[in-house]
Amino acid sequence: MTSTTNGVSTIPPHVQPKPLSNRTESGGFATTEGTLYVSKPFRSKSSKKMRSMITFAPRKSHFDTTNESSGANEFRGFFTLFWISLFLFSVQTYISSLEANGYALSFAFATMFSRDAVTLAFSDLILVLTTALCVPFAKLISRGWIRYYWTGAIIQHIFQAFVLFIAVTWTFNRQWPWVQSGFLTLHSLVMIMKMHSYMSTNGYLQYVSHKSNQALGQLRHATAEAGGWDQALLDARSRFAELETASINLSDVDSVSNGGTTGNGTPAETEVESSGRMMKSFTTDPSTADALRKRLTVVSAETQSLLSVPPVNKERSNGMKVDAIVNDSAYQSSPALVLVHHPDERISSIAKEFSEMESELVSSGPHHVRWPETITLRNFAIYQVIPTLVYELEYPRTDRIRPVYVFEKTVAFMGSFALLYTVTESFILPLTPTPDQSFFRSLLDLALPFMIAYLLLFYIIFECICNGFAELSYFADRQFYDDWWNSTSWDEFSRKWNKPVHSFLLRHIYASTLTSYGVSRTTAMFITFLFSAAAHELVMAVVTKKFRMYLFLLQLIQIPLILVSRVPAIKRNKLMGNVVFWLGLYAGFPLLCVAYVAY
Repeated sequence: MTSTTNGVSTIPPHVQPKPLSNRTESGGFATTEGTLYVSKPFRSKSSKKMRSMITFAPRKSHFDTTNESSGANEFRGFFTLFWISLFLFSVQTYISSLEANGYALSFAFATMFSRDAVTLAFSDLILVLTTALCVPFAKLISRGWIRYYWTGAIIQHIFQAFVLFIAVTWTFNRQWPWVQSGFLTLHSLVMIMKMHSYMSTNGYLQYVSHKSNQALGQLRHATAEAGGWDQALLDARSRFAELETASINLSDVDSVSNGGTTGNGTPAETEVESSGRMMKSFTTDPSTADALRKRLTVVSAETQSLLSVPPVNKERSNGMKVDAIVNDSAYQSSPALVLVHHPDERISSIAKEFSEMESELVSSGPHHVRWPETITLRNFAIYQVIPTLVYELEYPRTDRIRPVYVFEKTVAFMGSFALLYTVTESFILPLTPTPDQSFFRSLLDLALPFMIAYLLLFYIIFECICNGFAELSYFADRQFYDDWWNSTSWDEFSRKWNKPVHSFLLRHIYASTLTSYGVSRTTAMFITFLFSAAAHELVMAVVTKKFRMYLFLLQLIQIPLILVSRVPAIKRNKLMGNVVFWLGLYAGFPLLCVAYVAY
């Protein structure tokens, strides 16, 4: 079924394997839900902020009804069972309340959390509009009027602290109930994290742009000493052509590896024309040919990764001059990229550094947008709507909004919220602990209602709200959580249950601490947990109007628990780890409620 063309084995078109996905001309992937676009951050060895630790790709959430893998899961029936059971439980609650009190559900709680709703909405609107000040700040940074490291960074942190101080002070002065206070405080933290990611990323890109310009100046100076810019480009193209010629000649090496030699058993010698010169190509014994093939494969792969040049098609290259290969669009857009293969190691090294930094400044998505062209109010508004806390030049996108999908998430939100209200009104508020009640009885009474409320709240936020906004903003990466219910340790849970916050902490706290201050990974982890614990305690202080540090201490206790969970004897027992995790989650919520309310 195979044929040979110019010594290269080919497969007839009718028996070639089908591609795994349908790639469109714009660089996307055609699916039943629309066209998906992928943008993966460039991994730079000298990246100051380790941006490559966070990647975005088209993904679906676990509970999405269009998720093929979840739809084929053998435990999917339990998901249906959960909702049916919760519905029957709610109906039974309504009937019991109707028989005992004459009404199915009290709306006292609704009256409380709807109080001063207009003022709350207006306050939240001002908060969101205030974040737009990030755009002129980023403009000043991009034009070099403010150097981000460290003047801009100081201004940024002062502004963020001011926004948080005003929001918390305003909340305390209004004397809002815990629902309003918690909402505005949490949303303030979300907006501050979004602002921080936007400003710090643009500030970092200003730093990269400045370094890139310096590298380009060094490159021009180095090439001037080597005969000039044009001559350096010619020398680099010649060197690149030699490598590509050697790669093309691998087909000849393959034939020798299968037993091809000259009549006298010595390696055959041929001549290949390259860049106006004659190059000699040798074929040799199988063992040497195999080593040569491996080495040239590595060199070719490194070349293509650095230059962003697509692999050369051997069939196509056999009928063309090697010099034509270097006339690729990647070289046309930035001739300096050719210099990574200059024979002079100094020029080559500077060119590699320059190409890395240039790649940081351009997105790898279908539009290939370049910084600072992205610093616009429209771009910032889109970023605000997209449910992520990590800013990128370009995200994976879909090409259309599915009205049915938005309707589905809206109905799911309303139904889940009704169930959450029922659980809170009927089984949590009536059992609010007091100092004279039994501590352990309060824990027992509140454990199950709090767990149901937590599961519903998780579903509302990460499955309904985040997916809804993602659909409206054409955002294709829907992995807002992972299978946290299978967690066997607290560090696994912290990574999986809230992916947007985890991504923010990973890039802007953990990675930033590692690279900026040169601390150990353990120290960086401790600082990350310290920041998270402080944010959680702030929310509890605002909600309860008490400063007790209970949640702060419980958050920090996770660090030694994480270290203990990494002991091999404990790590091997996955079932026991999952049981301990669920017991801790069951006990944690009522414990915090009793501690903050009763004490």
